[in-house]
Amino acid sequence: MSSLSSLRANDLPLTRTLTLGGMRIHALEAGVLWLDGGAMFGVVPRPLWEKKILPDERHRIPLALRCLLVEAPHALVLVDSGVGNKESETFREIYGSDNEGSPTRLEDGMRSLGFEPGDVDMVVSTHLHFDHAGGNVVLRDDGSLAPSFPRARHVVQKGELEFAASPNERVRASYMSKNFAPLVKAGLVDTVEGEARVTEGIRLLPTPGHTPHHQSVVLQSRGESAVFLADVCPTAAHLPLPWIMGYDLEPLRTLESKRVLWERAKEEGWLLIFQHDARIPWGRMDPAQERPVLLESEQEWKE
Repeated sequence: MSSLSSLRANDLPLTRTLTLGGMRIHALEAGVLWLDGGAMFGVVPRPLWEKKILPDERHRIPLALRCLLVEAPHALVLVDSGVGNKESETFREIYGSDNEGSPTRLEDGMRSLGFEPGDVDMVVSTHLHFDHAGGNVVLRDDGSLAPSFPRARHVVQKGELEFAASPNERVRASYMSKNFAPLVKAGLVDTVEGEARVTEGIRLLPTPGHTPHHQSVVLQSRGESAVFLADVCPTAAHLPLPWIMGYDLEPLRTLESKRVLWERAKEEGWLLIFQHDARIPWGRMDPAQERPVLLESEQEWKE
């Protein structure tokens, strides 16, 4: 076991698998990123949040880059793709990015399960920030850019694609056109507006706030449900309604998105899948508690 204060990508299992009804869902641990703890918790005072996740000497906290590979009845679907392999050494040092592989840990995880990038039928992007969509496009050895999943249709909210293509100064660092422009040029992008069913067992649910058109992904099979939260609630420490990232563009909308999600999660027993929590990949809400509390979870280690 490893302490979170010195976490590296190899400290995480390459994959985790669970069965949801008749679907197999694979959590791909696509690497680790270190971001400023204060920014990750917004207005929450440090004496409170550091009890949940201890920062390093640079005040950064470790975040998983968890993506999902879903064996849906009629499609192999990847949800988000991590950082990818296109960033500079300076970027990797600033953000503590650790995802080495062939070309990254994401593809290594797929291969360990018996799949190749060319097997993916659909890639769903919850939003187009670099840590969620960076792996959609790969940097080849000759310096050219190409779709990482050449057969896949890439699904994103129409408003998110438009917002990402015309970023203002506030969000420019988070949106990088090299992560989505080559896909648009290749004709591989399908846009949706609002709630949408993309294939049997997979629905897209708008959860705005982090970005104006952020979406979460609801998985349903044989009466069982799970939701891939993405950045509406990046870690289990963000379960309380007001624990909202400083990165969120519209924090009051995030709060309302979370309120609606938690009500449904309690009522319907949804499994919550956390994209960035390095210890807790998933868990369920305790319906008996007034405040959001996990009833059950999996922890890989403790501080």
